[in-house]
Amino acid sequence: MTPAELRAFCLGFNAAVEEFPFGPETAVFKVHGKLFALSALDAEPLKVNLKCEPENAVRLRAAHEGVVPGWHMNKRHWNTVTAGGPGAVPDALVRELVEDSYDLVVAGLPRAERLRLDRP
Repeated sequence: MTPAELRAFCLGFNAAVEEFPFGPETAVFKVHGKLFALSALDAEPLKVNLKCEPENAVRLRAAHEGVVPGWHMNKRHWNTVTAGGPGAVPDALVRELVEDSYDLVVAGLPRAERLRLDRP
């Protein structure tokens, strides 16, 4: 996966926005003000921090060398996923994990906001 593909995929979700609160090198993707993906898009290899259910996070780390506890994040709820370069997780799995992260964040939003996103 390329940085442009990752950016386009993250911004393809309803109400997703890209911000740079930590400086120009770190893209933060949010939905209704809540972070669902974070990546230094110019870094080699390309990595992205994604929210994950704790049980699934442990399973993914055991199954893929490109999935490790979230860097600078709550290690129980976040994974750092290698999305490009050596040791990269397959693109299809990266897309699935990004969507899972988005869905987890949306699930924590107030009901009215979820309904506006067509995700009850």
